[in-house]
Amino acid sequence: MNTIGETIKMAREMRKMTQEELAQKARVGTQTIEKYESGEQIPSTQTILKLSTVLDIAASDLLDKLKNSEPANN
Repeated sequence: MNTIGETIKMAREMRKMTQEELAQKARVGTQTIEKYESGEQIPSTQTILKLSTVLDIAASDLLDKLKNSEPANN
């Protein structure tokens, strides 16, 4: 099961976009995109909406992945 970061990375790569291009279009920092893709940071709902627009994927797909990306409470 893919995490939101893996989904962002796959969508970005399918569109032959660099992390820098995605960051610029979504108006976030390149390091932020790196953190999203590595799973180190989870994007806010507002950022998910921006990313879904830039990557041309349904926001609901990213939001569904968000559930899989949240750290387990152990």
